[in-house]
Amino acid sequence: MRFVWAVLAFVVAAVLIGFGIAQRTVFLGPENEHVEVSLGADARYVLIDGEALTSRAGPQTVRVEGEGEIFAAYGRTVDMTAWLAQTEYARVVAGANDELTTEVVAPAEPAVDEADAENDAADEGDADATDIAVPTFTVDPTGSDLWLEEFHDTDLLTTRLNLPSDMSMLLAADGEQAAPSDVRVSWPIANSTPWAGPLIVVGGAVLVFGVVLYILAIRHVRRSRGPRRKAPPPLPPTEPIGTLPAGGGTNAGSVTSSSRIRRALGRRRGFVVVPAAVVTGLLFTGCTAEAWPQLGATPTPSPSSTIVDEESAQVPAVTETQAQRILTRVAETVAEADTAADPDLAATRLAGPALAEREANYRIRESVSDHAALSPIPSEPVEIVLPEAKEGWPRTVMAVVAPEGEDADAPTITVLTQEDPWSPYKVTYLASLAASAEFPGGVAPATIGAAQVPPDSSFLMIAPEDLAAAYTDVLNNGEDSEYHDMFAVDGDQFRVKVAEDRANRLEQFNETGAETGELTFSSSAGDYSPVALATLESGAIVAVSVTETDTVRPTNEDAVIRLEGNPTVEALAGTGSSPDGFRTNFSDQLFFFVPNQAAGGQIQLLGYSSNVVSAGEIE
Repeated sequence: MRFVWAVLAFVVAAVLIGFGIAQRTVFLGPENEHVEVSLGADARYVLIDGEALTSRAGPQTVRVEGEGEIFAAYGRTVDMTAWLAQTEYARVVAGANDELTTEVVAPAEPAVDEADAENDAADEGDADATDIAVPTFTVDPTGSDLWLEEFHDTDLLTTRLNLPSDMSMLLAADGEQAAPSDVRVSWPIANSTPWAGPLIVVGGAVLVFGVVLYILAIRHVRRSRGPRRKAPPPLPPTEPIGTLPAGGGTNAGSVTSSSRIRRALGRRRGFVVVPAAVVTGLLFTGCTAEAWPQLGATPTPSPSSTIVDEESAQVPAVTETQAQRILTRVAETVAEADTAADPDLAATRLAGPALAEREANYRIRESVSDHAALSPIPSEPVEIVLPEAKEGWPRTVMAVVAPEGEDADAPTITVLTQEDPWSPYKVTYLASLAASAEFPGGVAPATIGAAQVPPDSSFLMIAPEDLAAAYTDVLNNGEDSEYHDMFAVDGDQFRVKVAEDRANRLEQFNETGAETGELTFSSSAGDYSPVALATLESGAIVAVSVTETDTVRPTNEDAVIRLEGNPTVEALAGTGSSPDGFRTNFSDQLFFFVPNQAAGGQIQLLGYSSNVVSAGEIE
């Protein structure tokens, strides 16, 4: 009967293990769901909408096939649709039953200023003022600052993504040729077989139980066939001991045969147990997490009411990774422009006072060979990224880069601006942080961003548009300025350096040319608009430009001002002497923390830079 139970256990184990393995092999469905996307042959850009990519659960694998170069990038849907606004493109969307369909999106109508249209119509003698030609949009998408990541390949491009519904994917060639039309999107299918693991485990346990029963059955049979007590047979005739065989006789042979049987049974028993353990172990190794039931349900959060205003609904202009990539591109381009002294190349990544300083440096270096180039723009490591929370344009990002090492320069604070979706980010303000600079109240993380404070904001201690004029009044009048107490003295090294520099230059001038000329200093607000981003406690970090002017005039009608020993001003002015004198302008880029009126306190200088930008004869 024990053999019957052992065989039955083997059968049950084989059924359980076989059915468990079949769930992971024979009965297992496909691992991925593939959807072919039908595209038009003439589309130069293809946008796969985020809702189409997330129409199925799990990460997305996009396979694009075509002839030649293939470009793909992903980013926020609002950014991509804005970039494509001026052209016709194919958009893949999720239709009924989550089927992917393609629709053609026409270019948006260009905004027309009525006054400009009337002037253009009057100049051309055309009565229809709204008939304005729109240039053809052919832009290579490679290298746009809007993309979070981009990919390039030839003939075939495959990439695996895990994008949320508010991000989309752009496909193109080079902006002029048609985009690849063979596109397939795949998603993994949840092939969980929660009973496969338990079935294999139970089957293995039954298999072991059957092996034990089999061993017990063999043991029982052996014991039941043991020696029985009977009457001894007649004794054989006696013979001398020396005549017995050398092998020990019949009893010795019986003992030897019994030992061989025991050893054989022992080997057979080990042979049966070892394969059972090995097979069960091999079966366990093939069981993954998908082959087991997931204990415990995922809690479903209860809905709660949330009030979201228009400002809080805005998303930050860039991510930290995106900002790092933009800064790297800026640094590389500016370094190349500095080497070649190319202002046109610098203008592709610089604007405002940052560009004006570079252009002046290039002009000086053309005439003065040993004049030093400006310090390169650092790009890493990025310590702080404060993007503007805004979906429209222009957009602003503020970043702090703190180079590491004993010989590293001071941390740099930068303002970058993107004028429209097709323009790159450009550095407009660039300065070195003061050693004691702090951001009172802290700044928002890059995942939240900050609101830009309007130039005429009345919530700050002083409106950003009035900040530069107030500070220059302090530079010009010192403690006699009405704004003197508004600015903190501690930590303001720029004010100290300006005062020392003016005193030193005035002393040198008095030693050489005081009898025939005079040197005066003045400061005024710069020509560039301020940039202000709010901090967490309703204050703001404000970047402004200030122009310092040195004026040298003759005090004698017969005197002539000569620029001896000053090749920098001579290179910018184009001459070394003038009967009317010279005026030299320096551009100062200043960063302040401005508290709000309710909090009070003083305005603190965070960082500064100063470089000569222009010089010329007084007219």
